[in-house]
Amino acid sequence: MKEIERKFLVTSGVLEALKNLTGDTIQQGYLSVDSASTIRVRIRNEKAYLTIKSKTVGITRDEYEYEIPLAEARQLMLLCQNKVLDKTRYIYKFEGKTWEIDVFNGRHKDLILAEVELESETEQITLPHWIGEEVSLNKKYFNSSLSLE
Repeated sequence: MKEIERKFLVTSGVLEALKNLTGDTIQQGYLSVDSASTIRVRIRNEKAYLTIKSKTVGITRDEYEYEIPLAEARQLMLLCQNKVLDKTRYIYKFEGKTWEIDVFNGRHKDLILAEVELESETEQITLPHWIGEEVSLNKKYFNSSLSLE
C-alpha cells in the first residue's frame, strides 16, 4: 500500500485547535532503521501494530501495517531499547482532509508535528492557519530519525 503524506511544523495557534480534542497515547519503537526500510512496533491506547515502511521517495513510500496482540507488542518494545517515541496524537478534520497532530513527550517534549495523507504527490490542499514550515523531505523529522536521537 502506498503512503503519500506531507509533514509540517506548527505554530502556537495549533493549541487552540487541540483544546476540544481527545488525543490517543502512542508509544512506538523501532526494531530496524536503515536506508531501505524501517520496522516499528506501535501501541496506540490498547491496540498494537507492527509496521514495515520502505524508503521514502519524494513524499511517497510503501507501508504495510498489521494488528498484533498487545502482549507481543510490549515484548517487542523491549527489543527497541532506547529507540522509542512517546507522543499524543490528535485527529483534526479540515477542508475535507484528516490531519494527524503529534505532540511529543519525553526527550522530544515541545515538538509538535502535523501530517496529512494525500491521494497523489501533486494534490493541492488548503492548510490550516497554524501550519508552519514544511518538513516533509527533512529526514530529521522522520519518526525513525527522532527515535535515534
